Parts: sequence; structure tokens; C-alpha cells
Amino acid sequence: MNRTKNHVRHYNKVSEDIKFVSNSLIRLRVLKALYENPSNMKELTHKTDLSYSSISSTLHKLELRDMVYRNSNRYYLASSLKLQMKNILQLSIIINLLDEIFNIIEGHIVHKLPLESILEMHMLDGSLMVESDGVNADMIDNLIENNIGEANSARCILPVYSEGINLKLNELADDGKFVEILVSKKLSNIYNNRSRVKYISTFRGKNNFLLIITDKMMILGFFRNDGIFDKNRLVISTGKDSLKWANNLFRYFKKLDK
Repeated sequence: MNRTKNHVRHYNKVSEDIKFVSNSLIRLRVLKALYENPSNMKELTHKTDLSYSSISSTLHKLELRDMVYRNSNRYYLASSLKLQMKNILQLSIIINLLDEIFNIIEGHIVHKLPLESILEMHMLDGSLMVESDGVNADMIDNLIENNIGEANSARCILPVYSEGINLKLNELADDGKFVEILVSKKLSNIYNNRSRVKYISTFRGKNNFLLIITDKMMILGFFRNDGIFDKNRLVISTGKDSLKWANNLFRYFKKLDK
């Protein structure tokens, strides 16, 4: 806890740099390569599998922000950034994670996550992104509903309404199992009329994120930048740390939006 508090105190100082870095997979790949070892252009193209022009443009932008510097023909990660990324976001783990779930980070609204959850993102190491295969249009909905149906408990943040999810949560509540949901305020009338869950509260704002936590799995989904919820991509994990991260996120968000 003390470690997290220390990170929070430093966050405002570096948050703009973090946003700039995480906005581009190319930047992340280049910084990851430099985080591991100083490199010249030829080595960077080999390590990142990116074009020369992409790397050159990216390095120029990073140099302008004093994130990298050049000595002779080799590029180095600035010591201040290396320390920030290591201490705050555990760069090597986070970049591997973002590589895995890039399609749900790029072009999606992720800044709605509470600060505390961002600082703990390393706990999602090992998470996977599930994408609809384009053939089975109900694949994602089925995954969520099946997971709830097999659960012994559920805690959910629901920014959109799904009849199937609501049905499964009602069945869980009817069986006497613990269910708690936070729903978007604009959906409160729907849930008041259709939900039999005992513990329901609302949150303000829009384009937040979907979170479903059972005793077995964590499911996380985001809105696209155009404001439409992406029903075709989810981040999932059954890892112990990921479930802990998700439960922490639920608590942080519930407290934040009171």
C-alpha cells in the first residue's frame, strides 16, 4: 500500500509522458527495445520488426520529449524515463501485456480506469484478448453468459444493457449467490424493472468500461473512441493476480464515482 501511495504522488508529474508513450504501439516497441539495450537503427529494425522510416520518425518524437538520446550511432533510453517506467508501470511486463491486448487498447477509451488500477496494471500479466471470429456473432456474449452461469459469485460494472447478462445475473441471485452490480445511471430504470439482484448501485458518466468478476474469471471491455461499446473484443484472465486487480478496480471505481 505504501508503495502504491508513493507511485500516486509521482503520477501527476509523469502522466502526460505515460499517455504519450502508451498511445502508440510503435513507441512502446521502440522503448521496450531501448529499455533492454541501447541500440542503433539497424538493431532497432531487427528487434522491433518495424520499418526504418517508422523507427526514425518515432525516435525523432521521443528525442523532442527528452525520452531518448543519441550517442554516436546508438540510441539510449533517458535515465529519468527508465526509472519512471520501471517504478510506475513495470515497463517490460506492461509492454508485453499491451502487445497481447493491443487491439483493445489502440482506438479505445481506456483513461476511464481509476489511477490506482493503472498503477497496478502489471498484475494483468498473462491476460489474453478474445476477439469475435466474425462467424459466430454471439461468441463474446456466450463467453460472458457462460462464465456467469458457472460462477459462485459475481461483481459487475455494466455501462451497457444486455438481456442475456441480466438473465444470468438474475439466475445467480435467485440461487442465493452473491451478486453486486454497478450500472450506468442512464440504465437505472431498466435494471430497476428487470433485475432481481439485491445489491445494485449506479454510477455517473459515460463510455466507462465493462467489468465482470466471478470467482473464476475476470472479463474487461472498453468503448471505442467513437463512443460505441466494442462487443467484439474483451480482455480475460483466470489468474489470481488478475482477479485481485479486477476486484481492486471494482472497489476503486465504486468509491471514485460516489
